[in-house]
Amino acid sequence: MESSKEQQNTPEKSTSEAPATVSSAFPPSGCCTNCGGPTISEPPPLASFPEMSPPPNYRPIRAPAINLPHNSQAIILSPVPHAEQVPVVSPPYQFQSPVKRIHSPDDIRRFHESASCKNFLGFIVSLSESIRGYKISDPCDISPTVAAIVSILETLLQWIDEIPPAQQSARYGNVSFRSWHERLGERGESLILEFLPEEFKESVIEIVPYFFDSFGNSSRIDYGTGHETNFAAWLYCLARMGIVKEEDYHGLVARVFVKYLELMRKLQMVYCLEPAGSHGVWGLDDYHFLPFIFGSSQLIDHKYMKPKSIHNDDILENFSSEYMYLSCIAFVKKVKKGLFAEHSPLLDDISGVPNWKKVNSGLLKMYRVEVLEKVPIMQHFLFGWLIK
Repeated sequence: MESSKEQQNTPEKSTSEAPATVSSAFPPSGCCTNCGGPTISEPPPLASFPEMSPPPNYRPIRAPAINLPHNSQAIILSPVPHAEQVPVVSPPYQFQSPVKRIHSPDDIRRFHESASCKNFLGFIVSLSESIRGYKISDPCDISPTVAAIVSILETLLQWIDEIPPAQQSARYGNVSFRSWHERLGERGESLILEFLPEEFKESVIEIVPYFFDSFGNSSRIDYGTGHETNFAAWLYCLARMGIVKEEDYHGLVARVFVKYLELMRKLQMVYCLEPAGSHGVWGLDDYHFLPFIFGSSQLIDHKYMKPKSIHNDDILENFSSEYMYLSCIAFVKKVKKGLFAEHSPLLDDISGVPNWKKVNSGLLKMYRVEVLEKVPIMQHFLFGWLIK
């Protein structure tokens, strides 16, 4: 009894004595931490705090987000872009031939501080929000303008069948793509003029270059996110003129952009377009970015499909025709061989995000940093009167 009382009355050891208790758990310097035998190397450093347990000697099965781009800190700190209403131009119109204005990081900084950049990115967000919770096949308002753009893209699809790929040994860059692109240059302007209102006929000098640059480069025979951004910029110019209205946004994504994606996938496969500025395994996709943004928005608050559902082949087979994100994953798995986590580690990491809303907001931030802030991509972007 006395010994127990003595233990109860014994004062607690001061914090200064605590490290000695912890250090006794480790062998002396120069001894193995497992068996206590002599070693050549120094033992691992002690824990900083007495209550801290030693680090585990195992590696987690999966560590999410370990394959973020190199400037992941910039993406994380970047604010989530918000939707903005597109300001419609009014007379007098000052359409002009657009030119390249980005040559350095300082030019990128000035562009991102401009109202045009914020509004263009806000337009992308608005398109993303317009498709939220909808399947591709869901009914939507199809205005004459939306129907006309879809018809143009269907015409471009027919040209691929009329211009077969040339027989050649090169893996990338079938020269027949130049013939296809040459026809685009010859007939593209007339296709656009068919649906432009009379007061905006003169705008072709400014908007047609964006359209021509939306389908890849004919000399390099390549395609990338910069060309895709040009297509979004062409749609943005139509919105600036009021030809495309906010009620058309759902149709722009579900009908126009889906048809555009179909066209580009066929061009990529038939003419073997080389990825322009691809990040390889460190990128989302060799060619596209926007369908991942729009597709993740489609799946926000879906009852059953989560980001991890991309690993279920049955889901991809049955629902890729309805959801752009799943369509992109299915295409990647089709054209790339091997383990998905090895050839597409970033997409594999994103599948570990808990919900689609976080995926969508993260992709919007990534689009700004990885596309709109990259000089190699934006140095080809054009600026005129509609996009200053």
